[in-house]
Order: sequence, then C-alpha cells, then structure tokens
Amino acid sequence: MKDEVVEKVISIFNSIHPVSENLKEKIFEGSDVIQIKKKNLLLDIGETSKYIFFIYKGALRSYYLDQEGKDNTSWFLFENELAISVFSFFSQKPSFEALEGLDDCILLRLSFAKLQKLYLEFPEFNYIGRILTEQYYIRSEEKANALRMLSAKERYLQLLERYPEIIQRVSLGHIATYLGITQHTLSRIRAKV
Repeated sequence: MKDEVVEKVISIFNSIHPVSENLKEKIFEGSDVIQIKKKNLLLDIGETSKYIFFIYKGALRSYYLDQEGKDNTSWFLFENELAISVFSFFSQKPSFEALEGLDDCILLRLSFAKLQKLYLEFPEFNYIGRILTEQYYIRSEEKANALRMLSAKERYLQLLERYPEIIQRVSLGHIATYLGITQHTLSRIRAKV
C-alpha cells in the first residue's frame, strides 16, 4: 500500500519539478501511511500540528469554532491534495482549527522535522514546496475574495465548478458554513440552480 501511495505523491511532485530517485527514497523512508475513520480528527483545536498529510483516498474538512462555539468549515480537501493547518504547522504553535475526516481516509503523513530535513538535503524539494505553498495561498485568497465580492449563489456555483461531486460527499450543513450562509439559504439557492 505504501508504495502505491508514495508513487501517487511523487507523480504530483514530478508535475511541478522532476524528483530524483534519492529524494523519492527519502520521502518513502521518512513518511508513513495512516488510516482514519469518518468523523475522526487528524488535528484538534489547541493541538500543535506536527504533520502534513497527502490525501490518497477520502476527504477532510478544516473547521474552527466561532465566538458562540459553532463550528464553521474553512476548507474541503479531497484526493491528491495536501492537508495541513498552515499556521500551526509552520509556526509550531497550537492550532485554532481542526482537521476532520469526512470519509474513511488513507493518508501519507510526513512530520514537520522530516520535511525540514528534506528541504535542507534537497534544494529541488524547496522549489516543489514553494509552488505547493503558492497554490495553497492562491486558494486562500480566492476564498477570501469570493466571500467579499461574490453573492452566495456565485460562491455556491464556484464551489460546484471546483468540486462537482461535493454534494454527494459533504453534508449541506458543512457546505453552508463554508460558503458563509445558513443551510436554509443554501437550500433556496439549490432550488433555483
């Protein structure tokens, strides 16, 4: 199983920059494959993120608690994407968000310490990391801009365009909080689309 998972990760990295055999071996040696069940947490609020995850199978969501203690979805993450609490992982401080399985998941896990070691040993991996970080940042900006500038209907259509299968995989309640609307508003939008 681990061979298959690592091969998938390497194919994604290779689409950014060629990965040497030596780097591939170090990624294989330094990572492990874990499985979590639906609704289980990879990271809890207040816990420091020690790992970055690659989603081989399944889906995750990131969420935070608002001032009333209500959970709000920040991100949906699916197969072939990286899952991380950016602030907590890179600062090594407690997380203000949680990572939860939306499905049973198979993940490749790499620790903060091992990632830093790979960056030191393999300059090409710094390039891959920079591109992945840029992509994550762009998505974050797109979401922030959508919340500021798009109507609820436009945000919903944009989400469907990015993840056409999301309605079959994610609860409407989670989708509504991600879009910054109530579930009732989401139902009205869906009835019109």
